Amino acid sequence: MGAMSLPAVDMDDCVRILLELLATPSPSGFTDRALASVEAELEVLGVQPRRTPKGALLWTLPGGGGAPRAVASHIDTLGAMVKEIKANGRLKLSPIGGYDWVTVEGAECEVHTESGSSITGTVVNTKQSTHVFGQDLRDLKRDVAVMEVRLDAEAGSAEAVRAAGVEVGDVVSFDSRPRATESGFVKGRHLDDKAAVALALAVTRAFVAAGRAPEGDTHFFVSNYEEVGHGAATGVPEDVVELLCVDMAAVGEGQTSSEYDVTLCVKDSGGPYDYGMNRRLRALAREHGIPLKVDIYPYYASDATAAWRAGGNHRAALIGPGVDASHSFERAHRRGLERTAALMEAYLLARVGV
Repeated sequence: MGAMSLPAVDMDDCVRILLELLATPSPSGFTDRALASVEAELEVLGVQPRRTPKGALLWTLPGGGGAPRAVASHIDTLGAMVKEIKANGRLKLSPIGGYDWVTVEGAECEVHTESGSSITGTVVNTKQSTHVFGQDLRDLKRDVAVMEVRLDAEAGSAEAVRAAGVEVGDVVSFDSRPRATESGFVKGRHLDDKAAVALALAVTRAFVAAGRAPEGDTHFFVSNYEEVGHGAATGVPEDVVELLCVDMAAVGEGQTSSEYDVTLCVKDSGGPYDYGMNRRLRALAREHGIPLKVDIYPYYASDATAAWRAGGNHRAALIGPGVDASHSFERAHRRGLERTAALMEAYLLARVGV
C-alpha cells in the first residue's frame, strides 16, 4: 500500500501571506498587528483562534482520536528599542534578539512611539561618510557604541526628537523589504520565523479545504517572544505528548541545509531533540518522497528548547525550510517551503509515538 495522500497546499497563497507578514513590524513583545493578521486569515477559514495571557496565539484542528500534539512557530522578529536620545538628535539602540550590528547597518527602520505614531529612519554608524572619515570608517568596529538611528525628521537635538514624540523605550523595527522573485525565491528580513507561520496557516487551510482531520487534535502555537529565548516557555497546551517546532534551517558552510529542502535539526545549542521523533520524521519523509536534510546547529535554540527548559513534559523535534543569511537579509526558496509543508502534513496524519 502506498503512502497516504497529503492535502494540497496552495503555495501561491502561502507566499502571499508570507509577504504580508514580512511587511508587518513585529519585534519581540510588539507583535499585536502581525498576530491580528494571522487571526484574520483564520477567521476566513472558520477557525477560531485564541490568545494566551502572555500574548501567544493558538488554534486547533480537531483530530481523529489519536494523541494530541502541537506545532509551534514564532511571529516575533529581531528589532531594537531606543536606549538614548543623543544631543544631536540621533538615537542609540538596545538590541532585541541576537544579531551582529553589521547585519543591520543601512537598514531602513521605523520608530514606534507610545502615542501610536511612527517615524521612519535608517540605521547608520557614527562615521558613516567615507568622504569625511576615510580610513576610520573602514577600520570602525560595528557595535552598540557606534550604531545609531538617523530619523527622517528635522530633529537635530534631543529636545526636537522628544517634541516629535520619541522617547527612551520606543520600539524600533527593521524594514523587511520583502520580495518574491520569478525564480522562486522569497527574500527579506525576518523569514525567521514568519515563513513557518505562513506554512502553519497554509497547512491549516489545506486540511480545512480538503475536509481532512489530523490523526489527533493538533494545536498550532505561534509564540511572540522566541527571539529573546522564552517564547514557548508557557502556553503550549499541557495535554500534548509531542511538540513539532517549525523554524528556519540555517544554510551555510559546514551545514547540510539547503534553501530548496526541508531540514530536520537533530541537535542545537540546547542539546539533542527526541530521537524517536527524529526517526519517525525521517521515515515519513522517505514514505512520502520528501527530500530531507539532517543538520546540527551549534548557535541556535528554538521554541522547543524554551518549552523543555520550562519543564515541558512532551517529546520535541525541529524542522524547517532552509534560509540563507539567517538574522541578516534572508532568503528562502518556494521549493523548500513546499517540502516543509509536506512534512508537516505527513506528521499531522501519522500516529505519534507512545
